[in-house]
Amino acid sequence: MVAITDQLIDDLAHLSRLTFDDAEKAAIKTDMEQMVQFVEKLNEVDTTNVDPLLHITPNQNIFREDIVEGSISREEALKNVPKTDGTYILVPKVIKK
Repeated sequence: MVAITDQLIDDLAHLSRLTFDDAEKAAIKTDMEQMVQFVEKLNEVDTTNVDPLLHITPNQNIFREDIVEGSISREEALKNVPKTDGTYILVPKVIKK
């Protein structure tokens, strides 16, 4: 069984950038212990001669024919754009150097 410790809760809180008070940590610890117990309960099921389920349906890699269809012109594509230079769509800079 996986041990759910206070250190594990603290590590998970740090990774998820969350903070918990002591009461919340206790509740989370209890919930996680119950989840682990539930999942470990599955180890009691006899899966001998049971093939693993790889796909929900028997259909795999169903491809459709690649059909070339018309597209819209650049002018039509830029018609409803808030900012453009006539060729490209202008968007605010989001990456800072």
